[in-house]
Amino acid sequence: MSESRSMLWYSNSPFSPTGYGVQTAMMMKLLPKDNYKVAVACNYGLEGPNSHWNNGSEMIPLYARGNDMWSNDTITAHAWHWNNMNKGSKFLIMTLFDVWVFDKRHWGKYPVACWTPVDHTPVPSPVSDWARNEFVTTIAMSKFGKAQYEALGIEAEYIPHGIEKVWQPTKFLKTADGGEMNPRKFMKVEDDQFVIGINAANKGFPSRKAWAENLLAYSIFAKDKKDVVLYLHTDIVGQGGSNLLDLIKSLGIPDDKVKWVDQYAYRSGLPQEVVAGIYSSMDVLLATSYGEGFGIPVLEAQACEVPVIVSDCAASPELVGDGWKVGGQLFWNPPMKAWYTIPNVDEIVDALNQAYKRGRKKSKKAREFALQYDADLVYETMWKPVLDKIYSKI
Repeated sequence: MSESRSMLWYSNSPFSPTGYGVQTAMMMKLLPKDNYKVAVACNYGLEGPNSHWNNGSEMIPLYARGNDMWSNDTITAHAWHWNNMNKGSKFLIMTLFDVWVFDKRHWGKYPVACWTPVDHTPVPSPVSDWARNEFVTTIAMSKFGKAQYEALGIEAEYIPHGIEKVWQPTKFLKTADGGEMNPRKFMKVEDDQFVIGINAANKGFPSRKAWAENLLAYSIFAKDKKDVVLYLHTDIVGQGGSNLLDLIKSLGIPDDKVKWVDQYAYRSGLPQEVVAGIYSSMDVLLATSYGEGFGIPVLEAQACEVPVIVSDCAASPELVGDGWKVGGQLFWNPPMKAWYTIPNVDEIVDALNQAYKRGRKKSKKAREFALQYDADLVYETMWKPVLDKIYSKI
């Protein structure tokens, strides 16, 4: 790359323990190696004064969230400042978030590329309307999303999320005293238990992550199985979500059949090495939902040799190398004017039974599939040509 390029990346802060935060941190390591001048406009994870984040080799500038929840009120000012700091370079705003939150009145002064999820059928009109703006280039993060855009006559590039090398089979966790710990001990589950894991946010109602359906299916599946335990990597109460203790109690699931991630550690953000150990200790990841724009835990778990159970809708099916796909029923989402899919509880139960019958076997097939999404490979083969195409038009 001979020309000078700068970019303001709009998403969660790179230190946020979220899917978008993980992808932001990954890209803030990769882009500077390719001589991009990058900064992050944080819509989550940083309020108050601006700051910096150490990517391991240099400090990345971070712009704080505005008074508006989605920083519509500050995005132009942040872009002007970073562009002014890099005079003479070609400048681009790159977003990694749901585009329906953007207020057009505050955007459009600079070219924008949107790495965007599509988790409904068809593309919700607030999303497709944004994509039709002349200043916007759309990048779908799933093949499903790209196909949905193109069905509406909207051109879209395709770049999936990537996974870093930390996501690998992990037998031991390093302790503060220099020793080692079995991840199952950290999770407080026994070595001979069959562990079903869920790693999903608990927010919104009804929950897009299908908490009610997943827990109902588990209660039916586990009722007569003494060696089964459910590990929940989530917030018990959540942000506007459900009180999962109430839900579990209503289903009559015994306390000893459910284990929780430490809530303080979860909210503080566990190191990825620890989460890789948690995945590696699962026997199956249960990840059915109403719809996924991508679904990075599905790849992370498979990279750790764990099979998965997903909904057969939106982006989820294309991410399964080894596991089960659950059908469902369409569910109209009025605000988005499009359809979700509610997973069928009986089919979830059937998938859990099949996983249980398979036994506690690690899956090389799952890992081989997941490695197609290696972050360095995705960057070299997909990000580079797409960015070259976008910047050539600036």
